[in-house]
Amino acid sequence: MNNTSKTDWDRVDARPDHEFARDAIADPDNPPIDEEFLSRARQVQPPQPKRQVTLQLDSDVLEWFKQQGKGYQTMINAVLRAYKDVQEKEQQTQ
Repeated sequence: MNNTSKTDWDRVDARPDHEFARDAIADPDNPPIDEEFLSRARQVQPPQPKRQVTLQLDSDVLEWFKQQGKGYQTMINAVLRAYKDVQEKEQQTQ
């Protein structure tokens, strides 16, 4: 893999900052961050780190998840999380 940059950095360095700002404001995919945006913004928590475990599953259950394609381990995690969440809600209502 060739990681050599094709960017003309001398040209970039010679360009005034106000031109970059002007181009950014004119870009419809890059709206300015204003008070409205900040009032709706919410902090996103990064996902919890995963822990590797050894788990014994019935062969047919594992095969079914594998047949679902790439991401089957993530799907197993999602099913277990959904079960956990339901159990926690039921415990809270008791």
